[in-house]
Amino acid sequence: MTRQYTPISYVSGISDTPLKGQTIGDCFDDTVARFPDRDALLSLHQGLRYTWAELQLAVDRAARALLAVGVNKGERVGIWSPNCAEWTITQFATAKIGAILVNINPSYRTHELEYALKQSGASTLILQGAFKTSDYVATLAELAPELKKELAPELKKELAPELKKELAPELKNELAPAPLSCARLPELKRVVCLDAERALPGMLSWQGLLAHADEVSADQLADVQATLQFDDPINIQYTSGTTGAPKGATLSHHNILNNGFLVARTMGFSERDRLVIPVPLYHCFGMVMGNLGCMTHGATMIYPGDGFDPEATLRAVAEEQATALYGVPTMFIAELEHPDFERYDLSSLRTGIMAGSICPIEVMRKVIERMHMQGVTICYGMTETSPVSFQTQTDAPLEKRVTTVGTIHPHLEVKLVSPETGAVVPRGETGELCTRGYSVMLGYWENEEATARSIDGAGWMHTGDLATMDDEGYVAIVGRIKDMIIRGGENIYPREIEDFLYTHPAISDVQVIGVPDEKYGEEVMAWVKLSEGESLTADELKDFCKGKIAHYKVPRYVKFVDEFPMTVTGKIQKFKMREEATHELGLA
Repeated sequence: MTRQYTPISYVSGISDTPLKGQTIGDCFDDTVARFPDRDALLSLHQGLRYTWAELQLAVDRAARALLAVGVNKGERVGIWSPNCAEWTITQFATAKIGAILVNINPSYRTHELEYALKQSGASTLILQGAFKTSDYVATLAELAPELKKELAPELKKELAPELKKELAPELKNELAPAPLSCARLPELKRVVCLDAERALPGMLSWQGLLAHADEVSADQLADVQATLQFDDPINIQYTSGTTGAPKGATLSHHNILNNGFLVARTMGFSERDRLVIPVPLYHCFGMVMGNLGCMTHGATMIYPGDGFDPEATLRAVAEEQATALYGVPTMFIAELEHPDFERYDLSSLRTGIMAGSICPIEVMRKVIERMHMQGVTICYGMTETSPVSFQTQTDAPLEKRVTTVGTIHPHLEVKLVSPETGAVVPRGETGELCTRGYSVMLGYWENEEATARSIDGAGWMHTGDLATMDDEGYVAIVGRIKDMIIRGGENIYPREIEDFLYTHPAISDVQVIGVPDEKYGEEVMAWVKLSEGESLTADELKDFCKGKIAHYKVPRYVKFVDEFPMTVTGKIQKFKMREEATHELGLA
């Protein structure tokens, strides 16, 4: 008897476009040569505009300055700032000298900052003075009080007289402090503050740093750049740390340059595109999918503000005739619901990315119809995969854009495996999503044990996400392995219940979690956000479920909320929901 073949959940991404075998710095210079006079970077809240040729001058100056003050290839340079032009200049400058950029979350406080700086061994920190409720200078001073002390004149390096002539009067006395010696941060040697007025005596200002650029020639910079290889590590990004301490995903030029290139290529980017980037640069969404996606195609990067503001975003699109827009679903919802939405002409838009969490179908319809983003795409990935592994095409059916994360990206492989056995599962069945290819990180910085747990011997990155694959290769995320609810021996996937509850007309958004239960081990709980003007009780919600989903999937507990705990990139923090619910319900 012949065994019948059952298609398995494995697909490889096919492409007629080869990967780029370049460093970020070399690719940047190629783009400048192709499009010197086109707009490169517009930081609207700062009133700064750069063509590609002008941006190259700024990047090269910063790169030469960093070399001049002693930053070498392989050293870690932390950047702790909201979105601004200096962030991007630093991103490309460090790439040109081979320094490893360490992205530090703008919302970090003292403990988290100390961990990131120590774990990465950062020798240099570039920081903003303050942002919203965060006083960056004061926070760092708690860890490094030595920065408050005026260094003895004989320990400082005087600027060359000819350099002083070129400086603004208020900067003529700017001196380069001797390497910092800090008890709590022993590897931190220099700090650069982007806000000169808030800089402490032991810090350089940004302009003070740039004043050192002429100490290194263009030829010297070119010589350093020529020594770099595209497989060199160039970026450390810390995971959100939902379990245990954050881990530093170490990414190479090859990882993030090609991922940014292929993400933008999927949207059909060219030098004529203009992308509004309201998402944070410290995250892959901003610096890879945004900055590197634009750079590799000669498109324009547009920052509407230092943080997300729906009206500033709408204004940026309208005034700059943007063709593309990025955001998480909550950002698009805020833009659509803004009272002045109709005032802004968004007809120039054609594409963009919605990522971070699943998009309700009605929101997707409005983005396509009211924001003119017929080619909006959905992306999925993780920091450890540079980040995008899946993306919908610009002409994907609406249903695929709201129920799946798209198909596998070019030059990558995907398989879904049984969490219990590791065997590839048949199509349509649930398994852990694993990806392999150029985008998989080099590893977690200084953490071989965690690396080995995530990347197996065959090079597969185990995402921890549960997914299904249909016959067309579209993948749907059904939950996290750690979020799966086991009630009385039954495996329950929260995403299945969430998708059902979304169909209730009064519900705007919903998240389902498991909470402890003495009898069943776990019980189902729904956190529900109602649409404006709607009302619903817990009993009414349960009645809505009866006869439509299995009884053990009906939420035992219901909590009505105005918002969910989430990261700044829009990812729901279910572990915080579980902690809060367990405490409130007395289930500990």
